[in-house]
Amino acid sequence: MINNAIESLRSHGGTLFRNTLVGEEAMDPATMASADDHGLFGPDSVTWKINGDIAILVGGLRSLIYQTLHPLAMAGVAEHSDYLNDPFGRLQRTSQFVGGTTFGNTAHAERLIATVRRVHNRVQGTAPDGRPYSANDPRLLLWVHAVEVDSFLDSYRRYSLEPLEDWEADAYVAEMSVVARRLGAQDLPLSVAELDSTLQSFRPEMDASQQARDAWKFLFSPPLPILARAPYGVIVAAAVTSLPDWILKDLNIKIPRGIEPLAVRPAAIALTKGLGWLLTGVGSTETLEDRMS
Repeated sequence: MINNAIESLRSHGGTLFRNTLVGEEAMDPATMASADDHGLFGPDSVTWKINGDIAILVGGLRSLIYQTLHPLAMAGVAEHSDYLNDPFGRLQRTSQFVGGTTFGNTAHAERLIATVRRVHNRVQGTAPDGRPYSANDPRLLLWVHAVEVDSFLDSYRRYSLEPLEDWEADAYVAEMSVVARRLGAQDLPLSVAELDSTLQSFRPEMDASQQARDAWKFLFSPPLPILARAPYGVIVAAAVTSLPDWILKDLNIKIPRGIEPLAVRPAAIALTKGLGWLLTGVGSTETLEDRMS
């Protein structure tokens, strides 16, 4: 009886968490990668390994915080996104894009990319500093891509219990360029060293604008149900403490020495493993492993 109660809690909790993350509709089996069509990556890719790990939840938030520091990218979000009124909708669309381009078949991934490109066509305007911006600007696309890849890679290394070799990290950077190139980004990094160099090249363009500060306030304390606030607080702490020191200075956040390895990291690992356990309790008629066999 106790086991049944635990499994019921696991199933309901997992379903609630999955629906919050990706929406009520799971990926249609017809759009998933299969033995005949591995999609853009496939089961032997490092991308499947990293993007399939629940630890990238932390990377997703880290990426959002990091990306706000480019004034033109932030202007596009502030002026063309409804994230303040529909934060979960934005989260779900982003999760569906990452999941679909990673684990979907080729046609599904290409459809998602085409949809984003159409949306980008409408995202243009003038930033508060007077400069024009466009979501199709290859430089801005490179910025968003580089920060996302760096954040996913960092969160995996910190908060996943699975090891990652240096060659796998380089392979991940190279593999992830496939989607960014289709979106229109150029001069893409193909190794960790090139990724680091790319991010450094953006340093002169960074600025903690008022739009960025408004976004930080929202990201640090969004409207969440009471039961979700403590887990989200752990994710925020993990995302923030993993940011480069110069960003923490812009955020005016001082991290006590030792708090990340001694407190934040253990809490984040425990949380992500617990969320992973919940998700494995969500029923599925056909898994990716089934389709690859």
